[in-house]
Amino acid sequence: MTSHSLPMRGAVVALSIAWLLALPARAALFDDEEARKRIDTTNQRLSQVQRQLEDRIAALESQLKSQGLVELFGQVEQIKSDIARLRGQIEVLTYEQEQAQKRQRDLYIDLDSRLRKLEGGPGATVPSAGAGAGPAASLGLPPASAPAASVAPTPAPSVATPAGGAAVAGRPGATAPDTASEQRAYDAALDQFKGGTYGAAIASFASFVKSYPKSPLAPSAQYWIGNAQFAQKEYRAAIVSQRQLIAAFPESQKVPDALLNIATSQFEMGDGAASRRTLEELIAKHPQSEAAAKARQRLAIR
Repeated sequence: MTSHSLPMRGAVVALSIAWLLALPARAALFDDEEARKRIDTTNQRLSQVQRQLEDRIAALESQLKSQGLVELFGQVEQIKSDIARLRGQIEVLTYEQEQAQKRQRDLYIDLDSRLRKLEGGPGATVPSAGAGAGPAASLGLPPASAPAASVAPTPAPSVATPAGGAAVAGRPGATAPDTASEQRAYDAALDQFKGGTYGAAIASFASFVKSYPKSPLAPSAQYWIGNAQFAQKEYRAAIVSQRQLIAAFPESQKVPDALLNIATSQFEMGDGAASRRTLEELIAKHPQSEAAAKARQRLAIR
């Protein structure tokens, strides 16, 4: 073995030993990098899951909030519908009370007239033409103290009674059937309104107005058409119907109520300015009406 081979063999051995010693360090280095990669991957997945959870929670919160608003809106609409129904029932009760008072007065007049005829008192018989009969005589009241010869012969006038059903003087019972049929038709339509069948009530009241345009109940029938349309939330149609009432029956006692219904319909449509103008018109034209008092209250809180 030469002297040069020994140092070379030592160098090879040294390199081998160094290489063997470097293997664990290199393996440890590779293990650390792999662990870091796995940790980063896990962190990314955790972040992604966290974002998904946050998105789902936000969506659920938004859904809950929207459902709460929908429920609240539904409750408000139900309250409005109940108020409209109650308002209609109050109007019905008020009208029925007025009609009951009228019927009582008409019944009293009819009974008084019949009793006078049975007793043979003044106005017991229907005066003929030329007897100087006037409205007082036809109602069973004592005639004016004037000489019979000084009275010019005139036909006996007939006095139509209100819608209570009293007979027309000079023609007993002539208008009773017509009045009774009007009242039955009107009551049937009103019963439909009370029962909440607003579509049928609108059709019945419209038929009544068409069949009895000169009836004293025609303005009320037209008013209930608009009121039923309001209950169905057909606010534009309600305004048109109430304006038809005002145009066709300008002297009717239902005109103030029609104006109030128009103002309410305008308010429900979101036109607060038009509603305020209508309320002011109502107060200016009908200051003593109950509707005007309600209008003042509404203007005070707006």
